[in-house]
Amino acid sequence: ENAENMYFFSHLALTLNEPEECVAPTDSRLRPDQRLMESGRWDEANVEKQRLEEKQRAVRRRREAEAVEALEEGKDYEGYIPQWFERKVDAVTGELICIYKGGYWEAKDKQDWSKCPDIF
Repeated sequence: ENAENMYFFSHLALTLNEPEECVAPTDSRLRPDQRLMESGRWDEANVEKQRLEEKQRAVRRRREAEAVEALEEGKDYEGYIPQWFERKVDAVTGELICIYKGGYWEAKDKQDWSKCPDIF
């Protein structure tokens, strides 16, 4: 109903970004810039988006510096390791894929997000 006023999105598409309680603090629906944008606060959303992007760049620079330091010291550097997924090579296609390794639903049940990084 009223699809013509909603860019002909389905009900599912329209509700995908709805906030949900008790999700990981890294859930993209919690992005502060996105929340500001959705409430029509465009200028604030833009400033927040720039802040988040600079925060991401700083993390990347820190990881790159750690990798260089490890290389100079002759040590291995693992880099970023996803919390809920692991990278594997698909046996059929030979492509690198991410496979769920568990833990998210248990953390959600316990509301223990202590392993989540502060990304916002």
